[in-house]
Amino acid sequence: MAIKATIYKAQLNLADMDRNVYVDTSLTIARHPSEADERMMIRVLALALNWPADTSEGTLELAKDMWEPDEPALWHKNFSDEILQWVEVGQPDDKRLMKASGRARAVSLYAFQSSTPIWWDGIATKLTRARNLTVWQIPTEQSQALAKLAQRAMQLQVSVQDGSVWVSGGDGQDQIEITPIKLMGPD
Repeated sequence: MAIKATIYKAQLNLADMDRNVYVDTSLTIARHPSEADERMMIRVLALALNWPADTSEGTLELAKDMWEPDEPALWHKNFSDEILQWVEVGQPDDKRLMKASGRARAVSLYAFQSSTPIWWDGIATKLTRARNLTVWQIPTEQSQALAKLAQRAMQLQVSVQDGSVWVSGGDGQDQIEITPIKLMGPD
């Protein structure tokens, strides 16, 4: 018998002053049995950082990347089923990223493992043709601190200003500063 996903609920309050995006939304997160808290929380962070300013064509949603190999961690599809934003988490290979680049208007990747610099050195030159790809590195210490906020029921406040991200849990006691490092992408 297969192990089923664990369901997490999050109330996300986003104040992105860099992009003038302010959202208060409820999330239901299906955590795959093999997914760690750290990866799940990076998916939530990526959702907050890529929330569309204009939701008239739909919004970003958590996809089934660990269940369906042809889906990303998150995506934003419009009502015509066109993929506007494709978001990956981790260290996918160059073929997956190039395929995503051809399928979506914009592709973002959030790498967070300590081995990211080694992985990036081996893959960076293979991605130069992907003009719609932006690659971010979340420092390992910051992603691990973010993982400690994971609970089955979460209240998360995410504030973005001047490229820095502050994430706090419901009690406001644990506030984490995250400074994503852009490895590739348009300015």
